[in-house]
Amino acid sequence: MTRSDTPFASSPSRVDREEPQVRQFRQTLLWPLRLMPGAGDSVGPGGRPWALLSGQGEASPWRELVDEYSGPGGRFRERHYNEFVTFLPMVQRFLYGEGRGASGGDATDSPMRVFRRRDVAQARVWLRDAQRPEAAITLDVIHLDLYFFYDVDLVLLNLEVAAQDLPLPVAQELMYRFGRGYPPGWEADGQPQHCLAGAEWLDAEGGVLARSDAEQRERFMAHVAAQRAPRLAQHWAYLLQPLVSASSPEPGPLRFRQIETYRMPLMAYLALDRPQDLTRADFLHLGQIAGAGAADACAGESVADAAWAEFERRHCVDRFWGRAGNAPHTRYLCTGHAMLVIGDAQSDFFTCAQRGVLAQFRHQHFLVFLIAHFQKAALLMFSDRLVEVLARLDVGDAASVRRFKRAIRANFEGFLRFTHRYWFHEVSEQVHVRSLFRRQAELLGVDPLYRDVKERIADMSDYLEADGIRRQANTVVRLTVVTIFGLIGTLTTGFLGMNLLAEAESPWWQRLIWFGGISIAYTLIIFYSIAKAKRLSDFLDALTDERLTPLQKCGALLMVWRRGD
Repeated sequence: MTRSDTPFASSPSRVDREEPQVRQFRQTLLWPLRLMPGAGDSVGPGGRPWALLSGQGEASPWRELVDEYSGPGGRFRERHYNEFVTFLPMVQRFLYGEGRGASGGDATDSPMRVFRRRDVAQARVWLRDAQRPEAAITLDVIHLDLYFFYDVDLVLLNLEVAAQDLPLPVAQELMYRFGRGYPPGWEADGQPQHCLAGAEWLDAEGGVLARSDAEQRERFMAHVAAQRAPRLAQHWAYLLQPLVSASSPEPGPLRFRQIETYRMPLMAYLALDRPQDLTRADFLHLGQIAGAGAADACAGESVADAAWAEFERRHCVDRFWGRAGNAPHTRYLCTGHAMLVIGDAQSDFFTCAQRGVLAQFRHQHFLVFLIAHFQKAALLMFSDRLVEVLARLDVGDAASVRRFKRAIRANFEGFLRFTHRYWFHEVSEQVHVRSLFRRQAELLGVDPLYRDVKERIADMSDYLEADGIRRQANTVVRLTVVTIFGLIGTLTTGFLGMNLLAEAESPWWQRLIWFGGISIAYTLIIFYSIAKAKRLSDFLDALTDERLTPLQKCGALLMVWRRGD
């Protein structure tokens, strides 16, 4: 990869020392998106949205990725074995499914399905001035994937890019600006804020597949004004095709909606010549993904001991931060939104893509990052569903109430399946991997979010149960009222077997007329009693109240036929 000079290579805030160089740079983006339902209750046949994507054939650039375990021979490597044995058995079944056992049972696919497109080979980006071709930075696209999950209406976009020999400020700016779905605003001169000034996807021959349109302010503003939803920048929308935004007028087999911030969660791998020379401020700004601008603004200012101690406690994993070990001076930074690993470019183990830290970063640590963000996104999806169900409820419409009950029960069932299939408190017994996952889950607030969603769904379920009991009680009351008042006629006409009308010897047609007339009369009386059951029940309550006078009890009887409430 070749890279032209950038304005960050000679930042005036760093003239007092040699500019740190990132010899190997990897950035992995992971963007959770919610799949929106179509005409049915599921986004795909049987809860399989990937089936709709597979059905596109040549119209879609995405192809399902056959894993190394069941694919053609020769693809399974030692790094895949190391990845597999890192995780606990329940997590292994989630990530890889189950193979055919000794008894000859059928193999079980993983509930996680991966689709990959291979037409995008490089990304050409501009950090500031997109009008200067010489300021472009070219990044190699390592892979571009979509992750689907059975029975969970989510898709995760995963993009990994790589570069070599970047000044540290450039790497900081790439981490800060690259993974943004759309510009949050614009400068006075029309340049987009906080995101790339320009971006292009290139094919293997260098041809441009798509360009960013972040500088077209009016298009983004008009879309938000009309749709009440943000508009994706054109280059990100291109990557997701044929998936389209729920607010887009374009047709597509699958539609999605943003569920988290427009800043995509990221992982970064930085191999420097001397990582131990980085200052507290360098680590602080790297961990916060603050960009080179923040580092320049704070240049020369020291980080207070108390602030640094708090940052180290919450965000630094320093198990390998020292001179000893296979990969000396390796530090992990976890902030929830981001996970970074920084180490020595001269260490063969740190840069080894088969057994070393780079291999772990791209496999074990990526899956730890994916599981934590998948869990958070799934919980946010369930929370979104509850809000939508309540927004569509019209208590005066019986059909709306029925749809509300069905939706709440479906959410409750889906949450139970998510809990038993995807909810893990521990993913590994390896100390380092377990520490990374716990730290990610804590910083993302996954456990409190789970409890909150669980309580909300339980409240909804309790409401439906209470409403069912109330309806059953009302039915019992109505039947009791009808029985009590029907008992009067039954006892009166049945006293000593008395028959008011002796029609036993009458012709059959006359008896049939009497039978039909009496049946209609009794049916009308019963229906009328049911219609007045609530007021008749109130009258019976008043009749049994010894504190009321006879006149008050008669007034309660008259209330049965009084209009109003």
